[in-house]
Amino acid sequence: MWEEVLSSAFAKSVAVTVVIAFCLLALRKWIAGGRCRSRARLHGKTVLITGANTGIGKETAHDMARRGARVVMACRDLIRGERTAEYIRTSTGNGNVVVRHLDLASLYSVRQFSKEFIATEERLDILINNAGVMMCPKWVTEDGYETQLAVNHLGHFLLTNMLIGVLKKSSPSRVVNVSSIAHKGGKIDFDDLFFDKRPYSSLVSYRQSKLANVLFSRELARRMRGTGVTSYSLHPGVIRTELGRHVECWFPFLRSVLMLPSYMLMKTPWEGAQTSIYCAVTEGLESKSGSYFSDCSQKETAVEGRDDVAACHLWEVSARLVGLSDQD
Repeated sequence: MWEEVLSSAFAKSVAVTVVIAFCLLALRKWIAGGRCRSRARLHGKTVLITGANTGIGKETAHDMARRGARVVMACRDLIRGERTAEYIRTSTGNGNVVVRHLDLASLYSVRQFSKEFIATEERLDILINNAGVMMCPKWVTEDGYETQLAVNHLGHFLLTNMLIGVLKKSSPSRVVNVSSIAHKGGKIDFDDLFFDKRPYSSLVSYRQSKLANVLFSRELARRMRGTGVTSYSLHPGVIRTELGRHVECWFPFLRSVLMLPSYMLMKTPWEGAQTSIYCAVTEGLESKSGSYFSDCSQKETAVEGRDDVAACHLWEVSARLVGLSDQD
């Protein structure tokens, strides 16, 4: 009798375990999101990626090199950048991977980088504005601007505009802007962009900067219509990368939580890079210039991300803040 009871209990526990395992696997597959299926080759093309030495930037650079592109890795830390570049060269067999210094928190650095790029590179087929900071303390850049908006938006805004000429010359070409689902609920506070008047909130600031990415991409697409230069913004997903280090500082309890099995419920950097790769190489996306993507498919942005008046105004304000002239 006891043997029958134990046997029945064991069978039930096995069944429950199988169901739980199946559900976890299904959930993990859903969290992993879409995968770029394009087999496009990039021989003869040049790809520039900011923040390419770690996280999804590293995975994106690896994929571009594997496809045969010349990859220019724009990194703040040259030592880490060169270490990553050597790994990419060795693992892909593509020796055409170079590292150049770029600090997006410095408009001077952006200008110097851009001038060097134009002087030494013949073309630019894909620009991936990937680098960013997330929910950092209220830091101010050397230009006097709040860091999240400065790095996530203004630096990339200036970089893209400085390289517009070579992008046009290389057309059809693409600009890929890594934004976030956090743009939903964001607001561009034109009266206090840098939190000089209101209390600083790292989350509010982050949302503002990610909304700026979406609006910039949308306005860029409008201004580049007919030139062969197209623009896309995207949400990469919730990923376990170094980007979240400031979040863990603000909320220490997350550090232990993220080390638990729930870690499997976040995307890997490779999975997080898939939508960036999709926007960079998928054939036939030209008609969707200005659109927003997530999990390798087009998605609708928040209402704030479709405000063309705000997008145009943000462009004009950004141009003034970075000192963009007609000659640039």
